[in-house]
Amino acid sequence: MSAMNSTSSPRLPPSGRRARAARTRRNGKPGAQFDGYLAPQRPHADAYDEMFAPDGTVRPPYRALYESIAGLDNSDLNNRSAALDRAMVDQGITFSLSGQERPFPLDLVPRVVAAAEWSKLERGVAQRVRALEAFLADVYGDAQILQDGIVPRRLITSCAHFQREAVGVNPPNGVRIHVSGVDLVRDEEGTFRVLEDNLRNPSGVSYVMENRRTMARVFPDLFVQHRVRPVGDYAAHLLRALRAAAAPNVADPTVVVLTPGVHNSAYFEHSLLARLMGVELVEGRDMFCRDNVVYLRTTEGERPVDVVYRRIDDEFLDPVHYRPDSVLGVAGILNAARAGNVVIANAVGNGVGDDKLVYTYVPDFVKYYLNEKPLLPNVDTYRCWLPDEMDYVLSHLDELVVKPVEGSGGYGIVFGPEASQAELAALRRKVKANRRGWIAQPVVQLSTVPSKVDDWLAPRHVDLRPFAVNDGKEIFVLPGGLTRVALPEGSLVVNSSQGGGSKDTWVLAARSSSAERELEQPALAPSSVDGRAAEQGPELTTDQQQQQQQQ
Repeated sequence: MSAMNSTSSPRLPPSGRRARAARTRRNGKPGAQFDGYLAPQRPHADAYDEMFAPDGTVRPPYRALYESIAGLDNSDLNNRSAALDRAMVDQGITFSLSGQERPFPLDLVPRVVAAAEWSKLERGVAQRVRALEAFLADVYGDAQILQDGIVPRRLITSCAHFQREAVGVNPPNGVRIHVSGVDLVRDEEGTFRVLEDNLRNPSGVSYVMENRRTMARVFPDLFVQHRVRPVGDYAAHLLRALRAAAAPNVADPTVVVLTPGVHNSAYFEHSLLARLMGVELVEGRDMFCRDNVVYLRTTEGERPVDVVYRRIDDEFLDPVHYRPDSVLGVAGILNAARAGNVVIANAVGNGVGDDKLVYTYVPDFVKYYLNEKPLLPNVDTYRCWLPDEMDYVLSHLDELVVKPVEGSGGYGIVFGPEASQAELAALRRKVKANRRGWIAQPVVQLSTVPSKVDDWLAPRHVDLRPFAVNDGKEIFVLPGGLTRVALPEGSLVVNSSQGGGSKDTWVLAARSSSAERELEQPALAPSSVDGRAAEQGPELTTDQQQQQQQQ
């Protein structure tokens, strides 16, 4: 690795046709893997690149990482990438794409977030969770926000995920959003914006932990050069939040993880979290309700259950109130929750808070409930159910991204600039027929991070899903979260179901010295960050994994 001059920033090799044509002759030159990286003709050239400034200089958080990568030749880069792929295959980390099981792509270049920048994101995510908690308590209680006209009543009553059965069900410690995943994107100006909220059963945190373990095994030398905040303590925070959710008169709460079973795409995540928390992984058939109390069948007899961390959707949770043909849930569990004898985490009815139309009002929730200015702005959004905004959308379909309100996984999204006239005409008919069912947003050029494509590194678009855990007293935001990357060139859809992959996300630990000195000097021993150790090397735990898919 070449020494980094503290007075000057590393610079990207020149881009252009001549540089790209000379690649094969320059394999051994430091930084050759980045040749042509900022080529003007690349798709979405105005996107914010997280490693390089527009003039080609390396941004401070990435300087040590750039120096490390620049010191590798192509064969070393390919060998390490192949080692990552083998590790993912050996551990069984796969996802379903077009009906086929494939190894989940983990890119070898991590995403790096500076300590100060993460601090802002952490506060913004926590603020958003507090506002949404207040909204859910209100809308399933006195509904004061509807009476005050901040949110139209018909918006809530027309929401498919508003559960009238949850009205009056009050959790003992007031927490309904025990776990949340807030999807963030970075726009052309480098500003993080909220794309959507996930308050029902957000998945993907197992990718965060397993990506880190795999990267630390394959790239131990990189961790020596960085002080990266850990992600391995997530399960401890989750268990504390679940235990805190139990009724106050329960001294030693029994917590279980409720899974739909081994055929669910996120089953490994369910089993991993249950194992790390040291609690039972159960299916609906393992429990029953009697006299509004939930019991677990064990070899030693019946055992009362105090908290159910459920990973199944509302409509399958309780056949008494929802689908009578469901065999995944527990009959009567909602009545037990209403009686205060069990806590369902996340709470029934949370889906009204992550409805894509309700999302547009979350900044208003922050002001209404918290009397604060939102720290994280939304992506600008047009609501097709409002006549003026629908007229604008219909007249600018070829310029906007149009999304179904009930869509997920990237399905149903139409990118106006890329759509044919026939596709736009069909979309126009759909929007007119169901105005409540569609929103539209300007095309956000998601930020890019270097990603391995063939033998070289090229810009690919990314988003970020931080995971927050609420125990009723504080909101813990896991440092880093899940970075998803759109691997096809020019694609802005990061979902694994659409061919996306992921990156390990490094949040750098804060130090009193400058960022440059922090990255230049390898840490010699673990140190504490807010009571948690910064990661200095490989995590040694190995796990045999089964199929899972980021939704």
